Amino acid sequence: MTGFGGGRGEAGGEALTVELRAVNGKFCEVKARLPRELGYLEPDLVKAVKARVSRGVVDVFVRRDGTAARAAVPRVDLALAAAYAKALRELKDELGLAGEPGVQDVAGLEGVVTLTESPGEPAAATAALQSALSAALEALDRMRRNEGEALARDLAARLDALTRSAGEVSKLAPAQVDAYRERLAARVAELSRGVALDPARLAQEVALFADRTDVAEELTRLESHLAQLRDLLQSQAPAGRRLEFLVQEVNREINTIGSKSQNVAIASLVVEMKAELERVREQVQNVE
Repeated sequence: MTGFGGGRGEAGGEALTVELRAVNGKFCEVKARLPRELGYLEPDLVKAVKARVSRGVVDVFVRRDGTAARAAVPRVDLALAAAYAKALRELKDELGLAGEPGVQDVAGLEGVVTLTESPGEPAAATAALQSALSAALEALDRMRRNEGEALARDLAARLDALTRSAGEVSKLAPAQVDAYRERLAARVAELSRGVALDPARLAQEVALFADRTDVAEELTRLESHLAQLRDLLQSQAPAGRRLEFLVQEVNREINTIGSKSQNVAIASLVVEMKAELERVREQVQNVE
C-alpha cells in the first residue's frame, strides 16, 4: 500500500526531520537515507519501521536541522600532514632552499585540515529520531488506512459478484444432467431405430455423467474461500499474504468447475468469474 508521512523531533539541541514514502511491494523493504554522521542510527530506524509496516517498499529520508548540520568541526589528517612535511623537506634539500616548512605551510595543503559535520550527542540524536519517526509513522498509517478502507470496499463488491455467479452455477449445475439424459435418450432412440431402450443402461450412463460433472464439492469450497476472504477484509491485522493464498485457491476451484461443466451458460459464468477474480488478485497485491 502506498502512503506518505512526515515528522519532526527535537531533543538536547538536536533537531531531525523524517519523511516516509511507501509503495507496494511483496515483502517489507526499508531503504534509509541518513546524514553520514548519523549512520549509526540506521539499524534502529529500520527496525522501528518494520515493526509498523509488514509489506511494501519504504523510503526513509532523515535530515538534520540547519543549525545542527552547520555545527562542523575541523579534522586533521596527521598521516597526510607528515607526508607533506617530509616531501617539503626533501624538496628543500634537493633544491638547496632555506627555512623549514611551518604549520601554516602544511595546514594549508589540500586534505590536511577538513571540516566535517558534528555527529552531535548520540542520546539527543536518538531521542530526536524516535520522536520524528513516530510522528511520520502515524501520518503514514493514517494515509494507508484510508487507502485500505477504499480497497476493502472495492474487494467486497467484487467478492459479492463472485458469490452471485457461484449461486447461478449452483442453480444451473443440476439442469445439465437432465439435459444430458434427454440428449442421450434421443440419440440412442435415433440410432436403435425403434429398438426398445434399456432403462438401466441409460440410467447408468446418466449417473456416470452426473458424477463427472458434479461441482457441488467445488462450490462448497468456493463458498468457504469467499467467506474467509470477507473475514480477512474485516481484520485489523496484516492479511495481504493470506489474501493472495485464498485467491489462488478460489482460482483453482473456478478452473475445476469450468473443466467439469458442459453447460454453455456455466462456461460463460466461469469466464466472468475468472475475469472478476483477476481484478481481485490485482487489488490484493496492494493490501498489507
